[in-house]
Amino acid sequence: MNEDPLALLPEIALLAGAVLSLLSGSFLPRRRQWVARLIAVAALLTAGVGAALTVGGPTRTVFDAFALDAANGIVRLVVVAATLLVIGLGVDELAGTTRESETYALLLLSALGAVVVASTTDLLVLLVSFLLGSIPLYGLIGMARSPGSAEAALKTYLLGALFGILLMLGITVLYGVGGSTSYGQLAAGLRNAPPAAVAAGVVGVLAGLLFKAGGVPGHFWVPDATQAAGTTASAFLTTVPKVGALVALYRLVMVLPGSVDWPLLVAVLAALTMTLGNLAAFAQTDVRRLLGWSTVSQVGYLLLPVAVAGRSAQALPSLLLYLGCYAVTNLTAFAVVAALPRRRTLEEYQGMAAGHRWLGAALLLSLLSLVGTPPTAVFIGKLTVFSAAWDGGFAWLVVVAAANTVASLFYYLRWIAPAFRGGPAPPAGERRPFAAGAAVLAGGSVLALGLAAGLVSSLVEGPLAG
Repeated sequence: MNEDPLALLPEIALLAGAVLSLLSGSFLPRRRQWVARLIAVAALLTAGVGAALTVGGPTRTVFDAFALDAANGIVRLVVVAATLLVIGLGVDELAGTTRESETYALLLLSALGAVVVASTTDLLVLLVSFLLGSIPLYGLIGMARSPGSAEAALKTYLLGALFGILLMLGITVLYGVGGSTSYGQLAAGLRNAPPAAVAAGVVGVLAGLLFKAGGVPGHFWVPDATQAAGTTASAFLTTVPKVGALVALYRLVMVLPGSVDWPLLVAVLAALTMTLGNLAAFAQTDVRRLLGWSTVSQVGYLLLPVAVAGRSAQALPSLLLYLGCYAVTNLTAFAVVAALPRRRTLEEYQGMAAGHRWLGAALLLSLLSLVGTPPTAVFIGKLTVFSAAWDGGFAWLVVVAAANTVASLFYYLRWIAPAFRGGPAPPAGERRPFAAGAAVLAGGSVLALGLAAGLVSSLVEGPLAG
């Protein structure tokens, strides 16, 4: 057991950054709230350096409840990079506002919750980190102080309370029949436990984590929150919580006994999530709501490697690769939305690319990547998760996922087509500079990551599969 506090440097940096950002904002005038932003960025960079030092290291635990393995290192890097990009695309929206420092504090706390959820190997810590990652989201969603954001925050809170209770019930049942909350001891304790009790506990825990990921049956809050919240909050809540929740799902199912057919359960949830997300996105005209349903469908694809956890050596590497590719791609699309805040509907994007060529290129790359078009990042991610699911014996699920991928092209093209058609000249001062810069940077990363992902996959597959 490793109890060196420096092993938790990324988590300590995130917590300290959240506290200092909040304190600095409490004592500084509004025109100097940028200091809180610098503190948050410094904390994230410190966490990133600490995370980079642990990638590929040996599997260790802190107090037998926290895994310091390669998966933990990659999750740390993805969460840190995604949160930095969220702050970058949100500078124009947040600068000088009354809730700027509070927003940075909530972002860091929720990011910390996502890292701990993904890395814990104990059910009690899973519950605490679930709450740590979820409660700040309620504040972020309601920060816009509009009727829509208030409704979305209330819906998210009520659903979070419901699924949090289900999570607690599931943990209680698994502890009762397994005799431990530690994953290592739980794996042995559940082998001889009554299958019905194990199934009930598993369903409760899965439901709680799927709420956090935004997948069926806990997806109802996602489109409303994405549409009504500020762009910064929307970009964050559709990206970072998913990273933690899906890796947490993977860790959990790895310790479940064969007495419960959990692979089939996860596979069915994956098929329902991707299909419902795509079907609901077809009729959307608000670009944020469209992206909200798009993120629901992406959770379905991300559940493919979770369904074959322990049955395919490609499962974990493909999941982590897809999470990284999805994060940068989704944030690219939201950066474009943040750069053009006056354009809320698909029709209002008419002629956008002609007036904002670089933003048009970033939007094209992000949407084609979300479809899974080569040589973009998500194409490599989808290819690897499809391969893992096929290797794990779920050929039918791969067929469903491929059909959904083709179907998703329809609603992404509904956004791309007007953006690249001729239209009126854009009004002066329409573009927000920081968000536009973040969009171009992220869009370039989508293409670069797609071109390099094959090499990255081959490098990380060995240590992760072990």
